[in-house]
Amino acid sequence: MSIGYDRPLYILPFDHRGTFQKNMFGWSGTATPEQTAKIAEMKAVIYDGFKEALKGGVAGDKAGILVDEQFGEAILKDAASHGYNTSCPAEKSGQDEFDFEYGEDFGKHIEKFQPTFCKVLVRYNPDGEAEMNRRQAERLKRLSDYLRSSGKSKFMFELLVPAEKAQLEQVGGDKKRYDRELRPQLMIRAIHDLQDAGVEPDVWKIEGIETGEDCAKVVQAMRKGGRDHVGAIILGRGEDDVKVRHWLKTAAAVPGFIGFAVGRTSFWDPCKEWKEGTRSRESAVTEIARRYREWVDIFDSSATAK
Repeated sequence: MSIGYDRPLYILPFDHRGTFQKNMFGWSGTATPEQTAKIAEMKAVIYDGFKEALKGGVAGDKAGILVDEQFGEAILKDAASHGYNTSCPAEKSGQDEFDFEYGEDFGKHIEKFQPTFCKVLVRYNPDGEAEMNRRQAERLKRLSDYLRSSGKSKFMFELLVPAEKAQLEQVGGDKKRYDRELRPQLMIRAIHDLQDAGVEPDVWKIEGIETGEDCAKVVQAMRKGGRDHVGAIILGRGEDDVKVRHWLKTAAAVPGFIGFAVGRTSFWDPCKEWKEGTRSRESAVTEIARRYREWVDIFDSSATAK
């Protein structure tokens, strides 16, 4: 399978697992069948918002969802039956170190749904613990090789670069300065490290970047060595509307950034209000659709201006 994916890709991600259990519902431990059903019901609201956005004019060949097997199995099956672009995570939720959700059976679970993309979320700081980075890279190469040989799902890599203590101290403990001054170059180093380890994503899912210049440098790193069709999408990281709009506009103006994956900023408040009884299900669906359409419109208009 050739490396890369460079068509527009506008994803509504709701593959959150521990976040739903702990932060939305206040539950801990392994989800009970009743809790699983409740979270699945909420994810169905988000999925209906996605479908309403499609009916409202979002282009189906650009749109996609990212949802997990644990709480979204029925959604994945329905989306596949409609020919929607689907992504499904392979990582354990809420872990500092990447490992497979289903252990040695990871391949069976990918083949069960055959999503458009198999996605991983990885926390990798090139100045972090070397042995942990090595272990992560080895597992990720296994997955990369598997996806490259199976030929059914492409590889989406969500790269998070959490600050090391010394790095935060370098910017006076200011996380915004870290994001602006240090993280872009650390992301580039992480991308090169992973490429050198044999990890070959088709799409990199990237934390918001403040400047177009840094966006362009990240694209250059992703496309190093003939990887000319590898794409990048910008993620929302649960930020407020103002920050998300800035990141979308900045990334969309840079060739190589093909779209976005904005989740919590799209669905969290409407879902929480529906759960608390202050918003109807229909209203929650409509608000999620509206927010998702807004991100699409922002990216489309900013990309057109390239």
